[in-house]
Formats: sequence, structure tokens, C-alpha cells
Amino acid sequence: MEIGTREIELIVREVLAGLDKKSPTPSVIPSRSDNGVFDRVEDAIEAAYNAQRDWINHYKVEDRRRIIEAIRSVAGKHAQSLATMVQEETGMGRVEDKLQKHLAVIERTPGVECLTTEAISGDGGLMIEEYAPFGVIGAITPSTNPTETIINNTISMIAGGNSVVFNVHPGAKRCCAHCLKLLHQAIVESGGPANLITMQREPDMEAVNIMTSDPRVRLMVGTGGMGMVNALLRSGKKTIGAGAGNPPVIVDDTADIKLAAREIYRGASFDNNILCLAEKEVFVMEQAADELIFQLQQEGAFLLQKDQLQEILKLAMIEKSGTYEVNKKWVGKDAALFLNAIGIHCDKNVRLLICETDRNHPFVMVEQLMPVLPIVRLKTFEECMESAKAAESGNRHTASMFSRNVENMTRFAKEIETTIFTKNGATLRGVGIGGEGHTTMTIAGPTGEGLTCAKSFTRRRRCMLAEGGLRIV
Repeated sequence: MEIGTREIELIVREVLAGLDKKSPTPSVIPSRSDNGVFDRVEDAIEAAYNAQRDWINHYKVEDRRRIIEAIRSVAGKHAQSLATMVQEETGMGRVEDKLQKHLAVIERTPGVECLTTEAISGDGGLMIEEYAPFGVIGAITPSTNPTETIINNTISMIAGGNSVVFNVHPGAKRCCAHCLKLLHQAIVESGGPANLITMQREPDMEAVNIMTSDPRVRLMVGTGGMGMVNALLRSGKKTIGAGAGNPPVIVDDTADIKLAAREIYRGASFDNNILCLAEKEVFVMEQAADELIFQLQQEGAFLLQKDQLQEILKLAMIEKSGTYEVNKKWVGKDAALFLNAIGIHCDKNVRLLICETDRNHPFVMVEQLMPVLPIVRLKTFEECMESAKAAESGNRHTASMFSRNVENMTRFAKEIETTIFTKNGATLRGVGIGGEGHTTMTIAGPTGEGLTCAKSFTRRRRCMLAEGGLRIV
């Protein structure tokens, strides 16, 4: 039986109301697990440590495969309600796009299949190298992709033989707790160990400090802003960090402009632009600029006039001593809400605002995570590359280009050095949403692991059998 939209809304409201009731925190007695959710992070770490020892000593790789399939199944059944719950709690993005993100991480996050064994046999013996677990992983997750990151990290990390202690963003704690409980229940009902994934009910920075100082937590993984990633790197603990983006797009004078407009519109408007890999600013050669703006409007984008742009800037950014920072109240809000706030009444289905700016405009240089796309027209391809590099600010996260000139695309790819580089397609394709390859919500540009999978959360270990090994020739 299919559940309707109204029934989903009622379920979500009921779950959120129940999760908002805090349980009393005992002062001395260790807190019990509520399907992996603990009152104290110390108890979450202890439980995850014991579960990981059980996981690695008493379960086979085939058990991991079976349990991960159970996780995919339960997450798939709840994908719609999770998407709705995330939007209601965080106030960011669009439910229909969040559903796509959930389905992508459920279906396209690799499990144990990427943990391949390498072997060399010779006169000196047999050598094999395998991917072994770190142990307990401490994972910090964002508010922009909260439950998507939990699902993605859970599959990847337990596939590698690890357990996970999550510290979620406080702005998404209720939907994250609900999601973790669903996955935890699926693990246990499939015969896996309890507390293989855990979290503290009320996340805070003190919990992060405890995780980074506990010797049982062997690896820290941070998905979010660069401030958080840098703090983890300074902790002295092995860290995999997925930081900020501000991805630029170049459209040169050889591009298929209709294709460029369609793909840029799709990527920049997706989930109100809160994905760190989404197109944030466009640099277009002057010969193609008018046609690109026209085609973006044909796709449904709303072109802001100069006075309207100034009003939107006042909403979206906060100016302090000549510098700008994002007004978090407007992160991930619908484009129509921006227009309504400045007195323009429009169709609520407007998904993207576009505007012409210079290359140094705050919307170009500051990653705003809003459905507002600045377009900068420049005379030469070299100017486009120079400006794109300046806007990307060395994050080395994501960039894209629309062109029929292979040499131009190659030059830009070499110059920008991003972890993801898409050609003639929305950057969404770079994480398997409409493109090839696996999906992840932890894109580790700062620490170099790239698009993470189970292999990223393991250690390489070598085993050597000497004196000829098993050779029979």
C-alpha cells in the first residue's frame, strides 16, 4: 500500500515530536543504548568499541554484505519520510531533491565489493595486501546533508570492518537520531552486533573533544566546513576531511549554450544549492553571455535587476568592516522566498535566481549555499580561468566547464586541480546523480582521499608467506 503525502507529513511530525522529548541524563550510571543513541558520548564510544571487536572477530565479509543490504532496504523504505523530516527540521532545501540524494546514497554507496585483495607470488613467497579496519571511527556530519551522510558513512565504514560514533550537527539532531535508530535496528534484526553505529543524543563540541582524545577512536572523519576540518587536523588524530567548495563554472565561446543552461540550472537549483559541489558562480565569455542568460531564463531562472540584486545581497550577506559573510538564516531557502522578501510576488516554483555581477562581487567570492547564481562576463578564456581560480580559493573541491574545445577543458582542469571536474554536465553528475561512478557525501578534498568509499576508511596490511609460498610452477 502506498503512503500519501499527508500521511507522510503526519508520521514525520509524530516522530519529530517524540524525538524532541529529552530523556533524563544519569550523573554516574552509564546510559543505555536507545538503538545506538546515548546520553553520554563516553558510553557511545565504549559501546562502539565493544561492537567493533565483535564485528571483526565473529562476522565474515559475507555477513557485512548481507547486513549492508538490510540497511539499504530499510533506508529505501523510509527515504521519503527522511527527506521530509530533514527539510522540516533544518528548514533548508527541497523535499523532492532530498529524496534523490537519499536514493543516491542508498543505491550507489559501495560496500565490501571495493575491498579487493592484491597478491604477488614469486620465488620469494606469496605476498597479499588487504584492507583492514581502523577500529572505531568518529564521524562529524553536517546539517546540509545530515541523514544522507549518516547512511553513506554507515555503509562505507562498517563495510571496512569499523564501528562509528557520530557527532551530528545540532540543527539536525532529531532527524539524525531517527535515521540512526532505523539503521541500528536493521543491523540488529539482521543478526549484527548492537551499537555498531552510535551517537550522543545532544551533540556538542565537548563530545568532539572527547572523541579526538580517546585512544579507542582511531580515525576522525569530518564532513562540513573548513573550520571544523582544520580543528580535527590539529587534534593529532588521523583525519579524513571533507571541506568547503564554492565551485566555479566556465562557459566558453564554443559551448552548446542550451545544454549549458539546462545543466547549470539543474545543478545550481538542486536542493536550493546547499550541496558543496553545486555550481556557485559562472564565468562566461562575452560572445556567449547574452545567449546563456536568455537560455537560463527559458529554463525557469529569474533574472535579478541591479536594484533587486542589491536588496537580495542585503538579505543573503552580512557586511562586517568591508567583508561579507553568509546570513545563515537564508541558507538553503527557496528562491521564491527571497523574491517575496523584497516585494516581488512570483510562482513558488521558481527555483533559481540569476544575476550579472563583476568578478569580485560577494556572491562570487563567498560560498553562500543559496539558489542565487552570479554570472560574470569576461572577454577571454584566460580571464575566465584566472577569475575561476580566485573564486575557488584553493579549496580544490569541484569545478565544471562547458565547451567543445578539448584543449581549453584540459587547460582549466590542470589549473583548477579540483577533486571533481565535470565537462558539459551538471556537477551533480560527479557524485553519480545522473552520472557514472559511486556516490558519497564525504568528498575529502583537503586530505586527498577524494570521493570516499569503504576503501577510504581502512588500513593497508601486508601478509607474507615466505619460502616459495604456494607456488606450484
